[in-house]
Amino acid sequence: MSNVVDRPLKLFPGRFAYLMGLYAENHGRLVRLFAPQRLEPGTYLSSIDDGLDVRLDLIEQHRYTVELRLNYILRRSPEGELAPSAWLRLYQDAHLAEATHCHPGRRLIDVLGPYPPAPTVFQHRLRMNAFLTRWLEYLGEQGHSVGTLQPMPPDGLAPLRRRLG
Repeated sequence: MSNVVDRPLKLFPGRFAYLMGLYAENHGRLVRLFAPQRLEPGTYLSSIDDGLDVRLDLIEQHRYTVELRLNYILRRSPEGELAPSAWLRLYQDAHLAEATHCHPGRRLIDVLGPYPPAPTVFQHRLRMNAFLTRWLEYLGEQGHSVGTLQPMPPDGLAPLRRRLG
């Protein structure tokens, strides 16, 4: 038998379980806060009159997955990107939610390069999802919820851009 089958590679046995725990915790928080699995694709705004409105873009909804972006409506980059921003994938069948990337307009390859070592990718995923856990907890404490989400019309961002820009 091959060496691979006889002795499986264990990169981070305890830390991998911790990451999967973060994914499960993020799923519970996200579903309790915004119930994205029940929303139609589109853009939603949660405003609690604290000056930090939250925008939720439900990008795609499939039978077992929901892809969305969550961010504050703050302008920080010269390109006018919304920041901070987290791109999320909600796995409904597995009850997991994963932050796939947390940089506006940047994917994992843009941040880590084309061929990063596995430990680097793992550490990056751990940091992104730990951030997401803390952010979702904070949003809940501030009062954001499915009850504060309002759908935005497709042209609803034009007045917002003028006001913030």
